[in-house]
Formats: sequence, structure tokens, C-alpha cells
Amino acid sequence: MLQRVFLAVFLSVAGIVCANAQDKPQIYNIQADAAADIAAAVKKAKAENKHVFLQIGGNWCGWCLRFNKLVTENDTLRTAMESNYIVVHVNYSKENKNEKVLAGLGYPQRFGFPVFVVLDGNGSRLHTQNSSYLEEGNGHSVTKVLGFLNDWTPKAIAPASYPSR
Repeated sequence: MLQRVFLAVFLSVAGIVCANAQDKPQIYNIQADAAADIAAAVKKAKAENKHVFLQIGGNWCGWCLRFNKLVTENDTLRTAMESNYIVVHVNYSKENKNEKVLAGLGYPQRFGFPVFVVLDGNGSRLHTQNSSYLEEGNGHSVTKVLGFLNDWTPKAIAPASYPSR
């Protein structure tokens, strides 16, 4: 009898774990050609006078998924992203580490995941952001993320935004 109860509990827990694993968002495409995706984003960013926002991480990374959820579900952050950036999710996983692309970006993975890289419309790297500085509690701070996004917009770094007196 005890064995049957144990087996029933075990199978129930295993079913819940499997169901939750299948519900996990898949925002990173492990088979994507990151170099081609970035090149296309740079071209689009230049045409739209935006920057490219690279979110580097993987579907295995809880913080990566939390950040993506925050910036897509929070109206203020979503608007800031859509108005100023072309977003590319660059995969880093055991299946595809995108080592050549990350080497060309100055090895941003040294900061952990997610890590963010901002490129201009010519593909030049403007900034690499360690995401831990944007954290607060068990997630990312809306205020800190918005500040970061606003600090790296095309307008924010344009010399015309800072007329000399």
C-alpha cells in the first residue's frame, strides 16, 4: 500500500515538473544565426534611427526569462524598447555558445546572464551592461531598467542633445 501511494505521489510530481518545463518560454533560438540576425537588426536600426539591443542568454536562464517578461509586459518598458531599439535575443547555451559573435562583442558573457549589449545603427558597440546592476529583489527594477534604456537611446548620446553654452 505504501509503495502505491509513493508511486502515485512520484508520478504526480513528475507530471507537474514536465508540464512546467514545457510551459517555459522559448525566447532564444538555439539554431539561429546570431551574426546574420545582428546584421539584419543593425540595418533596420539604421533605417529607423534606433539602436540594437542584444539580450544575451538562454532559455535555461531564469533571470533572462524574467527580464524578457518584464520588458514585454510592462507598458513603460515595452514602449521604451519599441521606440528606441531593435531587439535581438542572442543564444548562449551548451548547444550553441555563439563564441565567435561574443568574441566580436568583447566577451560580454564575462558578466553572467542575461547580459545586454547596445549597438548603434552602424553596428558599433556602444555599451555592455551587467544586468545584476539592474536587479532588485527577485527580479529587475523597472526604474533601473528604464534609466538604463533611456541612457543609451540615440537621442541620449547625440551631441545635439548637449548644446554648449
